[in-house]
Amino acid sequence: MKAAFYYNNKDIRLKDIPAPLLEEGDLLIKTVSSGICGSDVMEWYRVPKAPIVLGHEVAGEIVQVGKSVKNFKEGDRIVVSHHVPCNKCEYCKKNLHTACDTLRSTNFDPGGFCEFIRIPSINVLTGTFHLSEEVSFDEGVFVEPLGCVLRSQRVAELKKTDNVLVIGAGISGLLHIKLAVSKGCKRVYATDINEYRLQKAKEFGAEIIMPGKDVVNFLKENLDGKLASQVILCTGSPSALKLSFHCLDRGGVLQLFAPPSPGDSPVIDLNLVWKDQISISTSYGAAPSDLQEAIEIIERKNLVVEDMITHKLPLEEIKKGFQLVSDAQDSLKVVIRP
Repeated sequence: MKAAFYYNNKDIRLKDIPAPLLEEGDLLIKTVSSGICGSDVMEWYRVPKAPIVLGHEVAGEIVQVGKSVKNFKEGDRIVVSHHVPCNKCEYCKKNLHTACDTLRSTNFDPGGFCEFIRIPSINVLTGTFHLSEEVSFDEGVFVEPLGCVLRSQRVAELKKTDNVLVIGAGISGLLHIKLAVSKGCKRVYATDINEYRLQKAKEFGAEIIMPGKDVVNFLKENLDGKLASQVILCTGSPSALKLSFHCLDRGGVLQLFAPPSPGDSPVIDLNLVWKDQISISTSYGAAPSDLQEAIEIIERKNLVVEDMITHKLPLEEIKKGFQLVSDAQDSLKVVIRP
């Protein structure tokens, strides 16, 4: 089978490798749609692990079933999670499933950017979900990123009464915008250095703050002298992180959704955080319950995702896909179809 091996954002190599062999609790799926995630192009994170087959936003069809698998059969349409918790450790018992050691060590074999994937038994048990005919495979690639966004907003206790500012209007930022708008949040603002993405944010329901604008004063002018009650940071830019704290009203919450590169964290005025009683909410990944909720939201069309897909490419053009995502210009979700 063909698989795309990642070396860096400009070096993706297609290779022929054997299809993985199943154990009795495993599934083999044909990859139909696989999304390129923003984290896939974070070279500081990915290059040390290279060469590697990436791809974790996966939807596909079962082509082989291990003999002990009971709830799935050949031909089933599914979405799968690459990371799954044990549901037994102290973190899982505290509903901190994404802090679980098992979740941080589980994965596909080999990854979503190849023709066939072995789903290990533990992923079959807690990270594999049926996909109804009402949901396309392309829509299915949004289950994992939407699950992450759902978890983040739940942990941060985002409410209808919140005035929200999303900094960074990539896929994660746009999903945060769509979800906040669907919840009926009071005001939803977005800012980014990319005007194309800002226009998309506007299409999806946000009030936009154009590049070069004084974001703090803009908020004050539009919120009767107040600032945002929640800021959702969806970029690893150190300057954006620094800005986040100045955009928060007293008692506000910063959702730290995107990490900076190692060593890039700016000095934060903790006196400001203390004096204004600002809370920092962090969220990593998605638990099975988040993914199930994401599937239901997409299935009911409570949140439309298909309008976020700008490119659909065959595996042979994956290098172009990575370039589009890493350049972060006139593209949103890039879907690879092996």
